Amino acid sequence: MQIHNVKKENPNKKARQVGRGGHRGKTSGRGGKGQTARAGNKPRPQMRDIIKKLPKLRGRGKNSLKTVEANVQSVSLLAIASLNTEIINRDILLKSSIIKRDAGKLPQVKIVGNTPISKKLIIAKGIRVSKGAKEIIEKAGGQFK
Repeated sequence: MQIHNVKKENPNKKARQVGRGGHRGKTSGRGGKGQTARAGNKPRPQMRDIIKKLPKLRGRGKNSLKTVEANVQSVSLLAIASLNTEIINRDILLKSSIIKRDAGKLPQVKIVGNTPISKKLIIAKGIRVSKGAKEIIEKAGGQFK
């Protein structure tokens, strides 16, 4: 037996015949009629249109979402009155762990509260005080520098 005498088990499949010719049949993979059937049809990406409509944030830099204003840590009047010292500044509040450093820097501090105290406090410059806390400190004989 030689190779030219070998018979096939399965005969070749015949291609489906289509009226318009070609391999793929009917619309040859181009969909229906009209604009989508023509050469060069490429719909515009929807996401691009959405992005184009958004306004540009110019001139803010890479940290555009960070606040420009420094964060202020609020401190209660009772926490300050419980300290052993009369002079209150940011360093003393940091050492007594009432406030914490913010990104390695001393934060801005605001004293708040409306609980009466009897201790005379001397509040250093650079510390903000709410109206209610200011009245209470002044009634107790405190000072502001």
